[in-house]
Amino acid sequence: MPNALLVGAQWGDEGKGKIVDFLSRDADVVVRYQGGSNAGHTIEIGAERYILHLIPSGILYPDKTCVIGNGLVIDPLALVKEIKELEQRGISAHGRLHVSDRAHAVFAHHKALDSAQEALSAASGASIGTTQRGIGPAYTDKTARQGLRMGDLLSPDFETRLEQHVAESNKALAALGAKPLDPRAVVAEIRPAVEFLRPFIADTVVLLNEACKRGRQILLEGAQGTMLDVDFGTYPYVTSSNPTSGGACVGTGLPPQAIGRVIGVIKAYTTRVGEGPFPTELFDATGERIRKTGREFGATTGRPRRCGWFDAVVGRYAALVNGIDSWAVTKLDVLDELDPLRVCVAYECDGRRYDTVPACAALLARCRPVYQDFPGWKTSTSAVTRFQDLPVAARSYVEALCDLTGVPLGILSVGPQRASTFRVGL
Repeated sequence: MPNALLVGAQWGDEGKGKIVDFLSRDADVVVRYQGGSNAGHTIEIGAERYILHLIPSGILYPDKTCVIGNGLVIDPLALVKEIKELEQRGISAHGRLHVSDRAHAVFAHHKALDSAQEALSAASGASIGTTQRGIGPAYTDKTARQGLRMGDLLSPDFETRLEQHVAESNKALAALGAKPLDPRAVVAEIRPAVEFLRPFIADTVVLLNEACKRGRQILLEGAQGTMLDVDFGTYPYVTSSNPTSGGACVGTGLPPQAIGRVIGVIKAYTTRVGEGPFPTELFDATGERIRKTGREFGATTGRPRRCGWFDAVVGRYAALVNGIDSWAVTKLDVLDELDPLRVCVAYECDGRRYDTVPACAALLARCRPVYQDFPGWKTSTSAVTRFQDLPVAARSYVEALCDLTGVPLGILSVGPQRASTFRVGL
């Protein structure tokens, strides 16, 4: 099997974690290539429920090598917490988890700046809706060529450099009206985490390319989704990295020819968290019903997700920019009791029809969806394990989603458990 890349095709929260978990059975190495602890992947195995923020979902298989790539920004405190929580549940990361020495680190001053900037934006009515985990400021430091990388944590002068960074950030915090940080206290807090993570930090570029040369199967996973990509999403209501397939090579050091197929993960409806345009959003009882049935609350923040009908315009756009070879459609079961179902096939604004996503967020916010209706099936699909055993209306609905987006179905999920996910036509 060729190396596979898994991307979110909406605004994140598509169920990537469980699809990565499903595909990890056939992989040797599972790699996360972008984002930070602002993302959360939820996996349910029997009665156990795991929420991962930085560690690749493949960690739940004891024989898999997991890599946190250079494209991430990593909060050392959050990573230590996540590793220890897994250990408490009998899952060891030692010897299996490798953290890129080129990945940038997130510190207390990044989180303080994130909170202060978001508070200022909210006061002016221009909130982005960040998780305030310090992701944006850390990527800003990276782009400004003044960040500290995970490899720097191991340098003799690391603590001095971190104190200098905190002191410099205090000037910005003061300008934002926020409380300054104590540089020595920040260093003291991070010191135990540095020692704990020392054996995990490695040159993952060499590790991954050597694994590729040896023919080991690599599965790459992104966080967030296409519509939150800093270049291709609903800018400025986006994340600070590239969740799209192009970000995978930059975020790992693997060359493009190492990626054999791209799998897009897409819900049978649409959700998003945070601010920004969302053409198919539902503000009625149907939207609330989808939220409750689908347990649409953020894995990282607990925030209720905004819910709406499936947006085929977004699906087509995601297929275009990612080069998606097949869909993994999730949460079909959430729609079991709804009838009729609606699918957005185009947008209309000021008398003009749009068949793709416009770049301008203000224009997208004024777009109105053009819907096509489909009959519901009004029966449970949660016990189905083969596509052909779905109700006729459910099969027709999924087939319509694929036809409208121009991508064939490869995987279908009808529930949160591992057993609720199965292959179709692969």
